[in-house]
Amino acid sequence: MPLTVHQFPCLSDNYAYLVRDDASGKVATIDTPDAEAIIREAENLGWNVDLVLNTHWHPDHAGGNAALKERFACELVGPAEVKEHFPLDRIVGDGDQVTLGTVRFDVLDTGGHTLGHICYYAPEEATIFVGDTLFPLGCGRVFEGTPQQMWASLSRLAALPPETVAWSAHEYTLANGRFAVTVDSSPALAERMRQIEATRARGEPTVPTTIGEERRTNPFFRAPELSNETDPALAFAEIRAAKDNFKG
Repeated sequence: MPLTVHQFPCLSDNYAYLVRDDASGKVATIDTPDAEAIIREAENLGWNVDLVLNTHWHPDHAGGNAALKERFACELVGPAEVKEHFPLDRIVGDGDQVTLGTVRFDVLDTGGHTLGHICYYAPEEATIFVGDTLFPLGCGRVFEGTPQQMWASLSRLAALPPETVAWSAHEYTLANGRFAVTVDSSPALAERMRQIEATRARGEPTVPTTIGEERRTNPFFRAPELSNETDPALAFAEIRAAKDNFKG
């Protein structure tokens, strides 16, 4: 597999990713949550950052663009919404492609968390960087879009091959799981929660996940099965609202 993903925590609960195409040595950072941390990690690895791939405009995803550009003279790539807030060199949207050396990323529109949120999918590597659209046992809050839009985005991700590895931008899994067990009593979820609790007790990340695992246990993917609503988007909206109000 020619793609190496170097994952590291930053800020309070973000993950940053330095992604290297081993065939060419080209490197991208997925979002720029903490410019100083990203620069430090890249320098420690001896990697030059050639690309920034933003998923959406929020400051903990694009706030380090200017500093990364200044340090590495890298190309800043992302959805149009980023340019309203932070520097951006190239605007991409649904159906576009971005190459990192020999690796091709397909750009997928996954609006809902923000209107212009996108994901970067490398089908040949069975890898997708999902930003704040999808989390283990969760999904992003619907800040700008509608529940219908977010459900369409999640459905698009759910349709990817089950072995696809999904890299999320935050460590929210324990909190997501505490809510999930209030709406889903399945043995599969209970067993996954035991594994997650043990993983976090060891101080290890619960990210990445796989699309197949989320199909099996994520209540937002499974919303139509867990709700009396006949409309899948309304079922999702019901569970999303319950999560927004959850105090556990």
